[in-house]
Amino acid sequence: MPDPGLIIFWVVAAMGAWIQTTTGFALGLILMGVTGALGLMPVPQAAAITSMLVILHGSFVLRRSLREADRPALMLVLLGACPSLIAGFFLLGWLAGTAIGLLQLLLGLVIAGAAVQLAMRPTQRATRSAPVTFFLSGLAGGVMGGLFSTTGPPVIWHLYRQPMPLAALRATLLLLFFATQILRSLLVISTGGFDTALLISAAGAAPAVLFGTWVARRFPRRSRPPRSANSPSSCCFCRGRR
Repeated sequence: MPDPGLIIFWVVAAMGAWIQTTTGFALGLILMGVTGALGLMPVPQAAAITSMLVILHGSFVLRRSLREADRPALMLVLLGACPSLIAGFFLLGWLAGTAIGLLQLLLGLVIAGAAVQLAMRPTQRATRSAPVTFFLSGLAGGVMGGLFSTTGPPVIWHLYRQPMPLAALRATLLLLFFATQILRSLLVISTGGFDTALLISAAGAAPAVLFGTWVARRFPRRSRPPRSANSPSSCCFCRGRR
């Protein structure tokens, strides 16, 4: 019988895939948050598996929305995210070997910060932000992506404020996560980070991710209008900007 911790991880993977298909983000945040809170597996192993699952999810959903992505925004974010992701990845290796307590604290702070962010509703701008701000959001997100496979929070907040169609926003985020986690997985491979336990965990979670993605596609949630400057606050999930 599989380890109970693995079963929990697989169930959470299905939930995360459903949410990410609906919103364009959250698979990595949910997986890493639950894994860290329950201690299901070491942080580097969980991050490596999460990267593979994000790639799997992206390969399944992006074929329908690839052309909707905002390519100028995506390129600017990737310019910042790729180098900082590499730095974050090697920082993870150092912390995992010398300061595991600090690593777990950082994971907790990232998840808590993301939760606060999701509880707030960013107001959509009337005009597009300056190009450098996309680069800076990618720079910050890349460090988090290298550490915990969660490139999202700074980029999500920034993109949700742009006057961008909902379909374009979701597709841009999905493509960003797909590209950055390919880079991260290549780093894991190059440093010999894959082992049997990691592959078993990923293989078990893969059907769960596909199932959660299928449910989200089969029973889509209806979108609501984006928030204006004077509308009441609600969380990013509740506001229906998906």
